Amino acid sequence: MKNYIVSLLAFATIATTACNGNNRSAQSADSAAGESRTLNREQVQAATFDELFRSIDIREVEEDLFTLVNSDFTVITSGTLPAYNSMIASWGGWGVMFDRPVTWCFLRSNRYTLQVIMENGTYTMSYFDEEYKGDIMLFGTRSGPEKMKEHNLTAVETPDGNITYKEAKIVIECSTAAITTVSPDDFRDEESRKFIVDAHTETGEYHKLVFGDITKVWVRK
Repeated sequence: MKNYIVSLLAFATIATTACNGNNRSAQSADSAAGESRTLNREQVQAATFDELFRSIDIREVEEDLFTLVNSDFTVITSGTLPAYNSMIASWGGWGVMFDRPVTWCFLRSNRYTLQVIMENGTYTMSYFDEEYKGDIMLFGTRSGPEKMKEHNLTAVETPDGNITYKEAKIVIECSTAAITTVSPDDFRDEESRKFIVDAHTETGEYHKLVFGDITKVWVRK
């Protein structure tokens, strides 16, 4: 009986040691996998779209919407390679319209990106980590196609042919649902009305509200 008990204890010790070893191996593998997903700029630029992104439902986005839009800024891009244009926006959001998930953004009427959206009917809304803030701010300094020759980001086509950037962490593809024109009479407070009037004085047109049906959502792997 004593030999039997000793044998059981020995077996248990071996099994526990093996199990712990397997757990450590699994943890090491998970850690290595996590490290391999942290890519530097050169690795991001060299990777393909499929290597960088995976598709999710818009309801699975974990980041806070107010931080993404108002602090991180939305990079709105429309067009096709090589003729595409981007701008940044800190107003807008996501929601539901006619039982469909949509985005909306509030754009000054003279923005060149808006013109490209109206011509193409599709666009992307992309969001970036803090390290790329300096890169995306270029898109907000001026309007027109010339600025697109100066940025350091890496443009890439989605499988549906829309343009985003490999450096993005979240990409929302949109199909234009509606574009409406605002009026000072639409706003109740004087500050908002003045903003709309001042913009009209500069451009000769009122701001546009752009609504887009969400067709795909991508996040970094």
